[in-house]
Amino acid sequence: MKVNALLLALAALFVADVSARAQDNSATLNLIRRECSTCHGPQGISVSPTFPNLAAQTKQYLDAQLKAFRDRSRADPHAQAFMWGMAAQLTDDTIKQMAEFFAQQPPPRGEAADRAEVAAGAKIYKEGIEKQDVPACMTCHGDKAQGNELFPRLAGQRRNYLEKQLEAFSAQLRANEIMHENSKKLTARQISDIAAYLSSL
Repeated sequence: MKVNALLLALAALFVADVSARAQDNSATLNLIRRECSTCHGPQGISVSPTFPNLAAQTKQYLDAQLKAFRDRSRADPHAQAFMWGMAAQLTDDTIKQMAEFFAQQPPPRGEAADRAEVAAGAKIYKEGIEKQDVPACMTCHGDKAQGNELFPRLAGQRRNYLEKQLEAFSAQLRANEIMHENSKKLTARQISDIAAYLSSL
């Protein structure tokens, strides 16, 4: 009898835990539908080139960025304008659930771009630019721009968004020393070509 009672008690605790987790997930999904989808779409495919695609992004990167928005350590103009207020009240658990949700979504489809631009961007991404001391982007972001934990997925990202972020890194409006050192060596044409290639994947 005591064993049965113990098993029943453990089962009740398990059910309660599962129920609580389901409620948490439901609240997070409601938040995504109510707030995030306005700019990023319900499945993380953004509704405007101003905003990044979140679908299939690495969960480690999303988790880190949402926390950076929340504590205001990511202070580029877009972060301040759009994400500081949105992220201010997010808990660690909600952030984790959001990151997991978007990471599990199907990746966005690449957008058509000029072949010459795509070819030029692919060359920079895969080989770097030796004479400008620019390393290959794939070293950190993966051979198919799929991302790697804290290094974000870039494949299928919005072209306009990629251009603006590289410009922000270059001007130190978005803080990241490695990205600043690499992006400041790129011309506007090279930034555009890289963005064309990545957005086409």
